[in-house]
Amino acid sequence: MLQDDGSSSVTSSSPLQNFPMMSLSPSFNSPYNWLKELKSEERGLYLIHLLLTCANHVAAGNLENANIALDQISQLASPNGDTMQRIASYFAEALADRILKSWPGIYKALHSTKLSVLSEDILVKKMFFEYFPFLKVASLITNQAIIEAMEGEKMVHIVDLNASEPLQWRALLQDLSARPEGPPHLRVTGVHQQKEVLEQIAHVLTEEAEKLDIPFQFHQVVSKLENLDVEKLRVKTGEALAISSVMQLHTLLAHEDEPQKKSPLGLKHMNGLHLQRALLNQNTLGDLLEKETANVFSPGNESASSSPLSPTPSAKMDGFLHALWGLSPKVMVVTEQDSNHNGTTLMERLSESLYFYAALFDCLEFTLQRTSLERLKVEKMLFGEEIKNIVACEGVERKERHEKLDKWFQRFDGAGFKNVPLSYYAMLQARRLLQSYSCEGYKIKEENGCVVICWQDRALFSVSAWRCRR
Repeated sequence: MLQDDGSSSVTSSSPLQNFPMMSLSPSFNSPYNWLKELKSEERGLYLIHLLLTCANHVAAGNLENANIALDQISQLASPNGDTMQRIASYFAEALADRILKSWPGIYKALHSTKLSVLSEDILVKKMFFEYFPFLKVASLITNQAIIEAMEGEKMVHIVDLNASEPLQWRALLQDLSARPEGPPHLRVTGVHQQKEVLEQIAHVLTEEAEKLDIPFQFHQVVSKLENLDVEKLRVKTGEALAISSVMQLHTLLAHEDEPQKKSPLGLKHMNGLHLQRALLNQNTLGDLLEKETANVFSPGNESASSSPLSPTPSAKMDGFLHALWGLSPKVMVVTEQDSNHNGTTLMERLSESLYFYAALFDCLEFTLQRTSLERLKVEKMLFGEEIKNIVACEGVERKERHEKLDKWFQRFDGAGFKNVPLSYYAMLQARRLLQSYSCEGYKIKEENGCVVICWQDRALFSVSAWRCRR
């Protein structure tokens, strides 16, 4: 996984053997000379140890020891280093941000002049689309599901719940123009909180439709998803409706007055000694982050304590899905992060997200140079902000509440939807697209008629299709 100079596997003589006995105390003062002597794999393993130790201290409210752990992490982590160093930088920042939230005045003062530039946010999301195949695969599968569901329909209405990019619908226009029965009258409704984004999409799609001689309308709905009034979608009688949602629905799971637990969380799964024994049985850091082991708490294995069998109730989500059901869509295609980042405890979320984002950072390690400015922007402005939201925020502030595919099955089933298995042709197209990438780490697997896109064996994103159950 890691690009490194002179790294070696962990042996019985490794300094890591002493990690469980190393207590964090003020006696470990800068510059922590012994830390600088660690080899790459040892450094990566110890960074994981420090992150989990720090998180345990934060969860317990032991801020003095959390501060000491963060100081040690700062000696080893770097946003310009190898994969584990980069990940550790952003998780450490997220833990520090969580601590600062204990003092609202200090937190607000430090963030009072922070600028959020819309153009930068849009740019970094375009970079994610460009450098990773995930959204390209999702778009391709979504379009194919819509084409199959709309066969023979003369009036088609597509609602895009996250209209930020015109490329997907431009490709669909081209596909519809080639239908043997001729193209339908197409209406696309785009939902986005920025009017400028919707206007740009409208311009691109209208121009493409004119070129292809397809009757076309674009309807703009300026709104955040959480505030969306479905009446504004203007679904008309006689239209065949399709709905597309890309990495949006999980934000509706945020709710007020989340119970806060002050005691150390998840210690029976995540104590440092248990983890380090597992780490020492791994040949490389890559083995740890890319494979689940029987000896360590693994985010992929859902247990009763870390992930309840039933999804967390959400009145907002249930109400929204029932409202969409009331529109009678012929198909609804949903793309979501396939990981459990909606646990109630800090330790659950940190461990799950560490595995998930390690895989995404790993993808970039194989795609862009470490010195790439584009890579740094994606890691900091996209992944770093998501990590911070998962780790540092609670209640309605915590929007990045990603859940596994089986939880979405339960949510959609409860709202009156039934799964539509994706076609063999859609799967075939997706596999061909991934094969066009030179990197062999990207994989696709079928799960209950849905597509799960993976890096190595780690599931990262799911694409599923649904229709009303009458």
